[in-house]
Amino acid sequence: MAAPPPSAGPRRAGRYLTGAIFLLPAFFVLIVWMVYPAVYTVIRSFFGQTGFLGTWVGFDNYKRIYHTPELRHSVTNSLIWVLVVPAFVSAIGLMFAVLTERVRWSVAFKTIVFLPMAISAFATGVTWRIMYQQDPNIGAVNALGRVVVDAVSAPGALPTALPSLGTPMSGSTSSGFVLNQPLQPGGVAKMGLTGIPPNQVPAGAKQAVVPPSAQGEIVGVVWKDFKPGGGTPGKVEGGEAGLPGVSVQLRSSQGKTVESSTTQNDGTFAFKNVRPGTYKTAISSSTFKAPWAGFAWLGTSLITPSLLIAYIWIWAGFSMVVIGAGLAAMPREVLEAARTDGATEWQTFRRVTVPLLAPVLSVVFITMIINVLKVFDIVLSLAPESSQTQASVIALAMWRTSFGGVNDFGTGSAIAAILFLLVIPVLALNIRRFRREQ
Repeated sequence: MAAPPPSAGPRRAGRYLTGAIFLLPAFFVLIVWMVYPAVYTVIRSFFGQTGFLGTWVGFDNYKRIYHTPELRHSVTNSLIWVLVVPAFVSAIGLMFAVLTERVRWSVAFKTIVFLPMAISAFATGVTWRIMYQQDPNIGAVNALGRVVVDAVSAPGALPTALPSLGTPMSGSTSSGFVLNQPLQPGGVAKMGLTGIPPNQVPAGAKQAVVPPSAQGEIVGVVWKDFKPGGGTPGKVEGGEAGLPGVSVQLRSSQGKTVESSTTQNDGTFAFKNVRPGTYKTAISSSTFKAPWAGFAWLGTSLITPSLLIAYIWIWAGFSMVVIGAGLAAMPREVLEAARTDGATEWQTFRRVTVPLLAPVLSVVFITMIINVLKVFDIVLSLAPESSQTQASVIALAMWRTSFGGVNDFGTGSAIAAILFLLVIPVLALNIRRFRREQ
């Protein structure tokens, strides 16, 4: 074998030196910003609150995590995130990716679904916090729920009304109010209500009038017994509005409902062809049924599902784009062959499309596991202070323990070390997958 030329050694050394010079800045940043903090945090987790100059506590910080209910709950919440978010994000992204191949406006749909990725998770948390407000007049989620609930069970016309002082009535808003005055055919019932703000007076209300008595009928009026500037309680006066849409019942002396009626725009109502006897009129409890108040999405019982929904909303677009790229690269001959062999669309999807997309789905799934283990900002911005303990995850618990007023850096470092250990197996699985594909 011929000996290498004398200049080969120095030339090779020069190439190595050039490569080292280019890699040195990246190597320096890697050591300073990743390796050193990780090693420092692990070592710091074995000391107390005062740091390296303080007391060596060994594994006491790790034991404290297990014995502290709040920290233990954070670990449980993170497990829920790992079990729910990756599966739902992958499934929703797969569904969107398949659907966008079959609609003509796929570009607009993809843009809308992917748009949440363009804003930060903190801003998303602030947005969803407003949407989750319990008052349906403020929160969009509960406003939509009120539309559905009202379509099934409409609220009453006068949810805040109460009998006026001039009208002797008994009962409650849950059972209805009964006029104490006994009536016979030809009688007139006057039922005044108060406690009705001007903006809650039913639309179409006109000046209240007392209807004339009629033989064989029991008539009456329901009105807002309040006159600006003063008036006489129990007396229908000018400037007092009738209350339309009020459900009025005619009850027998035994309290059984005989007939029902609804008031007109001037508040009048009438029961015709009433048999001889003694009756009482009543305002039905449905008149006082309060509007649906909404779910407490930001309360302690629903805060975790609320966070999961908002986070899935963010990442569904990422999943759709990645899986859509996998679908675009899929050989169409395989799908056509399955359909030619008589497979239905569902069979083709389940037995051909999904298996061929398994590598892409694994990318989305593993990426989401890593992301949910690190989730922090959306929990901090969306969950109110009163619900943050219930909504806490590992990363938030680490921050609250270290910087949220407790200032226990030893336990906070132990939580960070546990989070680091949880991420390592997922990273190793990801690296193994990359090598297998290569």
